[in-house]
Amino acid sequence: MTDWHESPDGPPDEAPGRSPDDAPWTAADDRDRPPSDGMGPAAPDGEPREASARPPHRPVFALAGRAAPGLYVAGWLLSAVGLGLILVAILAARGTGPAGLVLFVAGTVALTLGLVAASGAQAFQRRADGLAYPGPSPFLVFGADFALVNLVYAPIFLVGRQTGLLGASTPAGVLVSILVSTLVYVALLRLLVVGTGGLSWRAMGVHRPDGATVRDLAMGVSTAVPVYLGTLILAVLLSSLLRTAPESPVPLTRDPIGLGLDLLAAAVLAPLGEELFFRGFATTAWLRAMGPSRAIVRGALFFALVHVINVSGTTFDEALARAVIAFVTRLPVALALGQLYVARRSLYASFALHATFNALGLVLGALAGSR
Repeated sequence: MTDWHESPDGPPDEAPGRSPDDAPWTAADDRDRPPSDGMGPAAPDGEPREASARPPHRPVFALAGRAAPGLYVAGWLLSAVGLGLILVAILAARGTGPAGLVLFVAGTVALTLGLVAASGAQAFQRRADGLAYPGPSPFLVFGADFALVNLVYAPIFLVGRQTGLLGASTPAGVLVSILVSTLVYVALLRLLVVGTGGLSWRAMGVHRPDGATVRDLAMGVSTAVPVYLGTLILAVLLSSLLRTAPESPVPLTRDPIGLGLDLLAAAVLAPLGEELFFRGFATTAWLRAMGPSRAIVRGALFFALVHVINVSGTTFDEALARAVIAFVTRLPVALALGQLYVARRSLYASFALHATFNALGLVLGALAGSR
């Protein structure tokens, strides 16, 4: 388990027209921003303290110098207990039935609380250290999100399956799943990032439409078409090479109502939540610590890796091939999303690209299936 005070993860607010480079952002670049946007704490004379790129080194289990030692210890203990209970539940599931389910739920609750505590401890520590991005690591926040989404969605899915209203592979089931994921993204960002002063909503690109919004939306839509065509060619080449068809992120359907639900889930809700998390939060956080180029690449790799989590197959070889295809084919659009977000500093632009890209895949897939 890695130290929660490892390298700073986070991006800066890039002003329009600023040329990208790899230089870390400092407090001087953010002098006009409010403190909640990620500047270091003020010096005694009231002037902003120069933000640091890296935190001071501390032994993993040392409490001396910790800004929130109680949260730090709680994060480690609860996470360890949660992972242990989940492992026991998985091993015991074959023979104990309900007992395994209880252990799994208890472990997920403990893991969620542990990752939330660890995120809070890291945010307080980074602010105390005067780092350029004084919030929790996107990796930690995503871990908390993943655990909490499963915890919230599991009872919904069980009730829906028993009543026949929802199914994991039905358009309605996918819609509810993505809705839960989006709401959890927003809740955790509010609690762990905005609430701790790591980034403000505006710093993450959330603002009311303005004069540039229409241009941002148009740029995102127009960029999606060549990116989708390039991704389609790449997917065909990889599928031919690996002799495996890529897995569809949503169940393809020719039914108009089902297709409408799929479009709402994959072309509205999913881009909304993912752009807020991966571009607005993660890319902005890393941008402040390491500069635009590395932030875009790291954000793209993170985005592509997350989309491999739920890939499956009938055999290990098939699952591995599908995972490779899913990862590689996500990289072009992830890089384009990051580049567009950094260039425009607008979630409207990256959202439009993401939504159009997903909609093209669903509509073309439905048309191909109707032949």
